[in-house]
Amino acid sequence: MKGFLIVGFFFMGIITQLSGQNKVSSAAFSDKINSYLDFSIPVVSVKEAHQLKDVVFLDAREIDEYEVSHLPGAKYIGYKNLNDAVLKQVPKDKRIVVYCSIGYRSEKIGEKLKKKGYTRVYNLYGSIFEWANEGYALEDKSGQPTKRVHVYNKQWSKWMTNKNYEKVY
Repeated sequence: MKGFLIVGFFFMGIITQLSGQNKVSSAAFSDKINSYLDFSIPVVSVKEAHQLKDVVFLDAREIDEYEVSHLPGAKYIGYKNLNDAVLKQVPKDKRIVVYCSIGYRSEKIGEKLKKKGYTRVYNLYGSIFEWANEGYALEDKSGQPTKRVHVYNKQWSKWMTNKNYEKVY
């Protein structure tokens, strides 16, 4: 009986540690994001963004990342080589949410959009990693639903924590 109680307490300790690690991971992810952002562009949470109507989502990652998966209906604008053609059909007062992997590149693109005269530009806080972590739908380059996320590289992959999604490098 004594051995059974010791084993029970051991497993309870592991469960407690694991549940605490999930909270720490979420806080650590926020800390990581906050360390990269200047908050020069207003942020919107994935929960808020998911509920928005009449919005243009712009993907500020590289084309290979976008083709693996992106937010449904998102348009590719890129980062290194800005795809200005995508902006031709977007009115200057249209609500725009820009995203990348965690929010750094999208913030920089958001700053460029503001300089071009766009007035309602937002940065998706936590970007596609947080979108996937929350379990929201993604689509591939053909517009088909996918559970794959380009995680940039191995170092950044740890921030994409939803086990229901496949990490692609």
